[in-house]
Order: sequence, then structure tokens, then C-alpha cells
Amino acid sequence: MKYFLDSAIMEEIRYAYENWGIDGLTTNPKHIMNSGKPFLTVVDEFASEFRGVDNFPISVEINPHLDDAKEMVAEGKKIAALSENFVIKIPCTESGLIAAKELGKEGIPTNVTLVFSPAQAIQTARIGATFVSPFVGWKENNGEDTKQYIQDIASIYKTYGFETEIIVAALRSGKQIVDAAKAGANIVTCGFEVYKNSFEHPFTDYGLNVFRNAWDNTVKEETIVK
Repeated sequence: MKYFLDSAIMEEIRYAYENWGIDGLTTNPKHIMNSGKPFLTVVDEFASEFRGVDNFPISVEINPHLDDAKEMVAEGKKIAALSENFVIKIPCTESGLIAAKELGKEGIPTNVTLVFSPAQAIQTARIGATFVSPFVGWKENNGEDTKQYIQDIASIYKTYGFETEIIVAALRSGKQIVDAAKAGANIVTCGFEVYKNSFEHPFTDYGLNVFRNAWDNTVKEETIVK
């Protein structure tokens, strides 16, 4: 399973790429806002930072105010032209799915986002989107169990041989990462702190302290009487 970083902050992105070996990047208007920079400035930074890096998809979301498929396609083409790594992120609406289908015909990769049901995921795969992004965190915040929902999408895709890759998005914990992996997702995308926390465990810290104490109290070579 691949790890994508969900961010628009270059310091986080560089660190995660260099140290964690992340496989791709996702972003959205909220991440762009939190970066404190204009949209095109951030997009140019993405293009410059990963120029020449193969197989590193960067999902860039189109203007969410667009609701006409032709306008979505036009904007998607403009963004895609800025970098070979760019994947056009489009909401899972009827217009968005039509736009994703048209972009796919022109060889432009797409990521259909804001997916909250297997039914949405089926049509996303049918029209040939490169990626589908079913959300987890938002659903669980409202009391829904999302494990079956992701399992159902993965099972349906396997049954019908759909090539669309599943990016499980809006993850909030290491457990949700594990659930996505168990369900058979191709990719997860998380914020920087979610990944960082998933690499750690209090028993690892406990055990390390035990071993450090033992190391420090081991008889030293120079104290052994020969």
C-alpha cells in the first residue's frame, strides 16, 4: 500500500519525501489556504519541487465553485499543463464525473474526490478515473463505521477488474490506516502528524528506556578483573 501526504506545506512535504519515502501528494483548497500562499504559487512550488521525478502523482483540486463539466475540463487542462506529475482532482458530482471522463479521454489523470458511498465509487471506476478518494474521517465523525464501506469498494473493484486505484482519504489515526490496508486499498493519504503518530507506540518508548537502562548498567570491560 502506498503512502501519499495530504498537505500544501512545502517543509512537511520535503521532510516526508526525503525521510519517509512518500509515494505521492494530495491537496485541496483548505490545505492551500492553510499554507498562507496563493493557489498558483503553491502549484508552481509543487511543479518545481518534483520536476523530473517519475511516478509521483500530485493531486491538485480544481476551483470548487465550478459546476459545469466543460468549465471543469478547461480548468483541468490548464492545471495539467503545468506538470507531468499533476493529477486533476474533481468532486464526485454528475458534472465532475462527466469532466473526469472527458479528461481521461485526453490522457489527463484524474482523482475523483469527496466520495462517500460504494455507488459513487462504482461510477468513478466505470468512467475510467485514475484514482477514487473515499473519505473516512468525516463519516466516522458522524458515527458511521467505515471499514465495511472501504471493503465493499475494494471488493467491487476486484470483482469487475476496475483499474481505478483507491486512495482512502481523510484518515485521522494509525488504526484507520491499518483498516484501509486490511480492506485492500491501494493508497492512503494522511496529514503529516497522522503519519508521524502512526510510526510511534508508547511500549516502544517503554522498551527503549528498559534497554537503555540495561545498557548503562552493564559491567564495562575495563572493570572486569582478569
